[in-house]
Amino acid sequence: MAEEIRIETITGAALEPLVPALAQLRIAVFRDWPYLYDGDVGYEARYVRTYLESPSAAVIVAFDGANAVGASTCLPLAEETGNVQAPFQERGWDVRRFFYFGESVLLRAYRGRGIGVAFFDAREAHARRVSDCDYSCFCAVVRPPDHPLRPADAKPLDSFWRRRGYTAYPALICHMTWKDLGEQQETEKRLTFWMKPLTGVPLP
Repeated sequence: MAEEIRIETITGAALEPLVPALAQLRIAVFRDWPYLYDGDVGYEARYVRTYLESPSAAVIVAFDGANAVGASTCLPLAEETGNVQAPFQERGWDVRRFFYFGESVLLRAYRGRGIGVAFFDAREAHARRVSDCDYSCFCAVVRPPDHPLRPADAKPLDSFWRRRGYTAYPALICHMTWKDLGEQQETEKRLTFWMKPLTGVPLP
């Protein structure tokens, strides 16, 4: 990772002054493939503020000097919304055993420098520090291979996630809604999960 990039784990009230910058960062990055998110600053600011309110949540922020150029979120799955918890509950899995990694956003100019690896390492360290969860997990949007906005050079991140120790759970699916670029209204998206043991116990 480039020496000038600083990675910080930020929690609680310390996040307050970063809310506007993180909201803008999320909008800028999520416009790209595969999320294609037509974002709203007000909504994003409210979303980021939810991480101020949880004593166990954290946002891992990458700084270039004073500027936030990337961010990655995490909190206990037990504190996530019902749609994210639902596929676990449907299988009878106790959501208190899982720490949920919400999303990572990083400006394009800073990719390929090891920051994504640092985000995973910092979130896993935070989860172990503040909880006794057995697993970390995250989900990723599924787009059809013939999607008209898929870039010609688009590459899946599956191999990167596997190198971080994560296992795909393609049948573990949640649904979220947002407005894609070019859409007039929100539509439902399908996201599948990946999971990793935090405590050495076998995957469920």
